[in-house]
Amino acid sequence: MDKKEIFDSLDRLSQSLMMILPEVEEIKKHMQGVIEENTALRLENAKLRERLILEETARTGDSSKDSLTQLTNIYDDGFHVCNQFYGQRRDNDEPCMFCLELLDRE
Repeated sequence: MDKKEIFDSLDRLSQSLMMILPEVEEIKKHMQGVIEENTALRLENAKLRERLILEETARTGDSSKDSLTQLTNIYDDGFHVCNQFYGQRRDNDEPCMFCLELLDRE
């Protein structure tokens, strides 16, 4: 291949990448929304399970599973459990003082 063919190939590759980039960004945004929705549903599911366990405990007298443990697990998975950013992914798994305050109450 001569220099012109190589340059033309690189130019075509560059144009292809420029066309694909918006699609990748759209997929990335969609995936972020799906992850946040999934986290919100997991938290809601955990609350509903806790409520069910509490209702069963009221009938049977057994002790229920601690919701703090469930919230800690969700936080450890990289999601916010605080009121300010509930269900959103933590950037680079950085600590959140609001979440930590909630988890350290007991």
